[in-house]
Amino acid sequence: MTSKRFEQPVAIFVGLGFPRSIDNVWEAYETLVEWNGNRGPMHVMAFNMCRNALTNDADIGAAHIAFKAFAHSRGILAPETLPGSTAQEAEEWLAA
Repeated sequence: MTSKRFEQPVAIFVGLGFPRSIDNVWEAYETLVEWNGNRGPMHVMAFNMCRNALTNDADIGAAHIAFKAFAHSRGILAPETLPGSTAQEAEEWLAA
């Protein structure tokens, strides 16, 4: 299976608020399969788009948009600059 990478990763919060970068359709699909929260229309749409994109390269952009919309609707979409700033904060904390 090809990686089916997104043009830009989608940063989301997982677990206890740890940032995670979703880089491709497979990671987005896995996240949706493992989702334990409320599943509504946005989840269904994102799930179907990601599943379709796993077999059709033309749907990768649509899957990216749908997954990002789902993450936003559930409040787990992290600001794009957060992973870099979090890493910097961790380095500063460890150096102290």
